Amino acid sequence: MRTILITGPGGSGRTTVAAATALAAARDGERVLLLSGDRGDSLGVVLGAVTGPSPVVVGERLTVWRPDAAAGFRADLAAFQERATAALDLLGASRLDPEEVTPLPGAEELTLLRALRDAALSELHDLLVVDLPATPHALALLALPEELRRYLRRLLPPERQAARALRPVLGRLAGVPMPAEWLYETAARWDVELAAVEAVVADRNTAVRLVAEPGPAGADAVHAATLALALRGLRPDVLVANRAAPEDWPAGLVAQQRKTLEEWQESYDVQVVPHLGRDPRGADDLTELGVRPTVNGRPSTVEWPVTDALADDGVLVWTIPLPGAIRDDLDLVRRGDELVVTAGPFRRIVPLPSALRRCTVDGAALRDEELRIRFAPDPDLWPGPR
Repeated sequence: MRTILITGPGGSGRTTVAAATALAAARDGERVLLLSGDRGDSLGVVLGAVTGPSPVVVGERLTVWRPDAAAGFRADLAAFQERATAALDLLGASRLDPEEVTPLPGAEELTLLRALRDAALSELHDLLVVDLPATPHALALLALPEELRRYLRRLLPPERQAARALRPVLGRLAGVPMPAEWLYETAARWDVELAAVEAVVADRNTAVRLVAEPGPAGADAVHAATLALALRGLRPDVLVANRAAPEDWPAGLVAQQRKTLEEWQESYDVQVVPHLGRDPRGADDLTELGVRPTVNGRPSTVEWPVTDALADDGVLVWTIPLPGAIRDDLDLVRRGDELVVTAGPFRRIVPLPSALRRCTVDGAALRDEELRIRFAPDPDLWPGPR
């Protein structure tokens, strides 16, 4: 299955573009699932159809799904209370009834990620179009699986499970209850589920698509989004320039948009979507937008290669593409086998490739929109000649 993840700044029309993309693909003969994590039914308004918490067929070969975060959260909490009965009784805690439970912050994000994983694994559709939240929220959502897996590995290291047979004895010696088996089983299950979401995002058949209105504000939003995506090892396959003004509109607006479009076309595959002079509603309006669902063939994932320069300079060079990065806004911190990379307001903690773990950082430079980090082999850790 192909997947298109669509996001953009608030008010850019990303939901309209997602709906038009899905509709065009369905009319081209593909079986399409349009997924949304929106609380309201904005997709239903754009499509002129009613959607719900279960997949709903809204047209020929087109299905819309808006998962219910509240229902999923109640089910997860009920399962947790059932598994943690002994611990809750020990603490004298009273259980929560499903009727009194409302989703906590983060429940909607986890519900959408789970739906994304389930939809991508389904064989019922050829194309999955995901209407992601506005760009800042979408970027945090895409980062969530990696960050949660890192937290799980730090809090419940898998290697500690090897001592599970000794846990009752250790508990008696320590005088405190040891982590129960179900806790490690739950952590392992979450790790598998989160890894599946990461795999969907990193898949060569997944495209990340940005939507923005041409102009100064849109240009700033695209610049920030591109940098944030690059820090996650991603890049947009297409930049949708939405609501492009017709030539007979005010000259100032047309000139402003044309200037932004020319700048975008130097760096992106730009798809221009016209302004209809009204808010698009229904299949006819969405078709008139002329959105192309096809992917340009360029994968959204970007490699971070390690170059062997030991023979020439005695170092290894790790190259991280960061389009739009500014040298003064970059920061690097080595923490054990991880590297903390900060670019402006965005940060990512990445594990070092195995070869670089036996090295020390020897310097870094930003050239041609690439961050090149030099690593010198540590004599105490690097294998020497025999």
